[in-house]
Amino acid sequence: IATPRRQSPRLSIPAGSIGIAGEQTGGYPISTPGGWQLIGRTPVPMFRPWDETEPTLLQAGDHVHFYAVSEEEFQQIRRQKP
Repeated sequence: IATPRRQSPRLSIPAGSIGIAGEQTGGYPISTPGGWQLIGRTPVPMFRPWDETEPTLLQAGDHVHFYAVSEEEFQQIRRQKP
């Protein structure tokens, strides 16, 4: 999948959003402005400042697979302790 960036960036993208720009897919670990095309959202925190040994969920070279969950499953996963 490849798609261009948005013409005008959004002012606020929720943390956990997943987007595509060009031929790259990436996640927004914190709420921030952004211009990527959004394709989903993860309930799992990608940035974990409380974890001194591994503050980020993903490392360079990791392979990530996305799958759909219901809103109920999303909220249930979100409530779990990391």
